[in-house]
Amino acid sequence: MGDAEAFAGIYRHLLEEVTMATQRHGQIIETPTEARQAEPGPSVLALLSVSTGLAVLILGIVWFIFFRT
Repeated sequence: MGDAEAFAGIYRHLLEEVTMATQRHGQIIETPTEARQAEPGPSVLALLSVSTGLAVLILGIVWFIFFRT
């Protein structure tokens, strides 16, 4: 039980909501959002959808021009 309590004590700060990066034992502790510096939003999905659609369209045009039998 001693090891489990020590482990829980070391990583307890990760479960708490921290508003800013803190430094503990010489290491900087950040939340995942702080580490990413942003939250992925609907713009990421739109960019992925548009770029995939354009890639399919361009490959379709190339196939139609060069490989149509």
